[in-house]
Amino acid sequence: MDVSGASGQPRSGDDQPTDHPAVPTPPPPAPEAPAPTEDGPDTDTAATGAPDSNTSDSNTSGSEAARPEDPEGETPDTAEPPAPDTETHETHRTLAHTEPPTGPAPGMAKGEPPRPPKEPGGGILMGRPFGVPVYVAPSWFLVAALITWVFGGQLDRVLPELGAARYLVSLFFAVAFYASVLVHELAHTVAAIRFKLPVRRIQLQFFGGVSEIEKEAETPGREFVLAFVGPLLSLVLAGLFYLAMKPVQPGTVPGVLLAGLMVSNLIVAAFNLLPGLPLDGGRMLRAVVWKITGKPMSGTVAAAWVGRALAVAVLVGLPLLNSSGTFGGGTENTNGMDTVTDALLAAILAAIIWTGAGNSLRMARLREHLPDLRARTLTRRAVPVETDTPLSEALRRANAAGARALVVVDADGRPLSLVRESAIVGVPEHRRPWVPVSSLAQDLTDDMRVSAELSGEELLDALRAAPATEYLVVENTGEIYGVLSAADVERAFVKAMARPSQ
Repeated sequence: MDVSGASGQPRSGDDQPTDHPAVPTPPPPAPEAPAPTEDGPDTDTAATGAPDSNTSDSNTSGSEAARPEDPEGETPDTAEPPAPDTETHETHRTLAHTEPPTGPAPGMAKGEPPRPPKEPGGGILMGRPFGVPVYVAPSWFLVAALITWVFGGQLDRVLPELGAARYLVSLFFAVAFYASVLVHELAHTVAAIRFKLPVRRIQLQFFGGVSEIEKEAETPGREFVLAFVGPLLSLVLAGLFYLAMKPVQPGTVPGVLLAGLMVSNLIVAAFNLLPGLPLDGGRMLRAVVWKITGKPMSGTVAAAWVGRALAVAVLVGLPLLNSSGTFGGGTENTNGMDTVTDALLAAILAAIIWTGAGNSLRMARLREHLPDLRARTLTRRAVPVETDTPLSEALRRANAAGARALVVVDADGRPLSLVRESAIVGVPEHRRPWVPVSSLAQDLTDDMRVSAELSGEELLDALRAAPATEYLVVENTGEIYGVLSAADVERAFVKAMARPSQ
């Protein structure tokens, strides 16, 4: 399909098209340059096809048509900003939550768009309930071994007649416990699907599970429900295990297993109801503050700082509570190894909560500034050139028009490919009169054509779908608007994230 429109000429990348009208039809191609000798062109021959002295300064490093200009005078090559975390998933976690995934949504390497959405990994695929992949991370096996060892020691005191078989029973308990965690996460997933929010995956990992929901709830009420259903299901499971204990003899293996599962689900529910991010209770608190203030960011800030306070409380309070016998152990049975173990566990939990709260703040800032990423304002002005146009001539035309990108077109003005900025930089200036632009161009595919109206997450999704360094930006009518560089999107993203929240 012809998407070049009536004129087939690139338009300005400015937000107001009238400021920079479409570039007029290019002049006839420059006379054919003489072929180089085996030793390469001499200085006089190269000069015949090179830009004149008025444009030589801008062409020294790839020309203005090929290098992005920063409004503040910087180019992307002068600064190496850290690759931002572009994941925009809402993560609902169980028990002690680990860091959010780094992988939607994908950091952006310099000069590259966000990575395309691939099948999410993260361990062993266990199934796809409700169409959502469930993975068991390698860290789960470490936790399963730890639970098996700890619970096996408790069984040895309660049921000494089991002998070595107690570890088999303990392993069954570890699997059953994480099955309960999976039910908790599936509650979040079902609620998200009910609210038409895409769920990327569920992952069972160290200290719990994660439901990666790719979009934010539209209202505080939905956010509250989405967070609350997980602890609610854990409480329901605890009640079911309690009822199942009634007809079972307390001192038997089934009785001990049911009691352990009841207590563990109560702990999961209670822990996740704590009112601090990244826990479910923190998301519930965020929803309440959001409802009161009308600002999602205010809710996130409040819940994140409460989460950080919880992290400090866990770090200090958990070892004190264990040493005081609050959780059932006597102070006389406490030894040095137990104290070290309690402190290490508290430090891990505190670090996870603190990190998760900080990540929640960063994700909120990302969503707040995503609308600033607009294809229309980030697009570079471009000039059309035919396939056999020498690079030096193409750069001369771009400089004369004040453009910073080149679109290769056919004889009828239809776009065929985009000249890659990185390829231009790699061509020495004295070789440019003998290098046709088509040899430096990347063929256009349908998914490399993006609408000038795209912004925010829609724009990032379009770039993820077709990884490239440049994209052709078109109007809704099909007329060419200009060229969008992935490096420009990255730089704008970093600047938007650096700005303070409103």
